[in-house]
Amino acid sequence: MNRLTGKRALVTGASRGIGAAIARRLAAEGAAVAINYRSGRDAAEALAKELSAGGQAVALQADVSDPEATRALVARTVEALGGLDVLISNAGVEYFGALESITVADYERVFGINVAGQLFAAQAAAAVMGEGGRMVLTSSVSARHAVFEHSLYAASKAAVSALVLNLAPELARRGITINAVAAGGTRSDMAAEHGPNYLHPVLRDVPDLPDSVSTMFTALGRFAEPEEIASAVAFLASPEASYVSGSTLAVDGAFM
Repeated sequence: MNRLTGKRALVTGASRGIGAAIARRLAAEGAAVAINYRSGRDAAEALAKELSAGGQAVALQADVSDPEATRALVARTVEALGGLDVLISNAGVEYFGALESITVADYERVFGINVAGQLFAAQAAAAVMGEGGRMVLTSSVSARHAVFEHSLYAASKAAVSALVLNLAPELARRGITINAVAAGGTRSDMAAEHGPNYLHPVLRDVPDLPDSVSTMFTALGRFAEPEEIASAVAFLASPEASYVSGSTLAVDGAFM
């Protein structure tokens, strides 16, 4: 499909994992894509080269936890692509920690990236988007389901869902929609690193625990592939989602 032909998209945190899959999907749908990265320069530039073979793509460095850097990123995207029609705010950071271990620095880091980073990306994008603009932020299944020692991260993702719900009426006056995707467990290097933390400590200590235990919490009985999350994002970024705004779309395999 070419639902995004002629559109200009910015994907934050797009050098790897779900972000890279989103960038590939938007490009396949016809969009010109700005691939944002913080430190993964080689991967981002390789992806931009790959996508440029069939369209237009550029890799742009910025730390989205810095509002000034985010505004500059949007400005550079507009300069490179000739405008901005789609924002996919994918950059985020995971965090696990017991209540007594959480520090002010932890809070500022997690909320600075997961919440403020997305808020100010939306603010900067809204300033340059026109009628028909699309914004898709990143929430998480953790915003709706309790996980042991995951309160700080879950709260940050719940805040994202509240953001899109309350920004929707404001942006509707400009003809812009804003939604979020709440992914469940997804096969990626981040999942490989943090996946065991989603189990209760009692299960973590069981020797030779079957791999299937980590996926038994979904009706589909498996992790999502990054491309499956990208498909949902592409729908929300497309004209087909013109009457969807303020929603958080769960892409979690029917989390149980």
